[in-house]
Amino acid sequence: MKPFRKILRSDAMMGLACFLGALYIRLVRYTGRWRIEGEDVPESLRVAGKPFIIAFWHGRLMMMPYSWRRADLVHMLISGHRDGRLISQTVKHFAIESVVGSTSRGGAPALRNLIRLMRQGGVVGITPDGPRGPRMRVAEGTVALARLSGAPIVPATFSASRRRVMNSWDRFVLPLPFARGIFLWGDPIDVPRDADDALMEARRLAVESAMNALADRADRLMGQSAIAPAPPLSADRPVEAGTGD
Repeated sequence: MKPFRKILRSDAMMGLACFLGALYIRLVRYTGRWRIEGEDVPESLRVAGKPFIIAFWHGRLMMMPYSWRRADLVHMLISGHRDGRLISQTVKHFAIESVVGSTSRGGAPALRNLIRLMRQGGVVGITPDGPRGPRMRVAEGTVALARLSGAPIVPATFSASRRRVMNSWDRFVLPLPFARGIFLWGDPIDVPRDADDALMEARRLAVESAMNALADRADRLMGQSAIAPAPPLSADRPVEAGTGD
């Protein structure tokens, strides 16, 4: 069994899994009828030369490479563990590059890289509840990145008329082929560079509320039940800054 497990964990098998994952994403996209609402939000920022942070839930990650025609401008913040590497290699099939690291726990190099990319006009994609949750709760690192970079946070999501919701911590949404689908973009949310702790928490809650409202609306439009967020952590266990994958 050990040699078999070693093969399954090999780089070659990971590469094959990522290739097949990207192939499935393309199958879902091109056999379905998908539309985008609010694409003028990222487009207007791009045309104005303004960098921004795309925020979407970990459970809504799968179809996001098709949420915007300029996905090639996006750099995803990805953690260095195996799940992060799987995501990184999969999105690379859609010309999306990755930045490995964290916005907390010694993640200063990743923060510096992201800020440098945005100063060069790049766009950063981040899952504020990744990599381990709590589900659909925004981590502090997301608003910290916005404050340090001066870039607004733009919520985005998708839903589909035919899907499976996995029994995972993030309730991962797996759309099926031949479905109707929708991508939704929300309004940008700014975090002032001089924001104090109270304002940072207010902005964190604003981003979280906007993202959940957007996901609920997408599900309603596709005739699906909303996915409930995980209970918030107690006051003595604040939401930590996530790694973004």
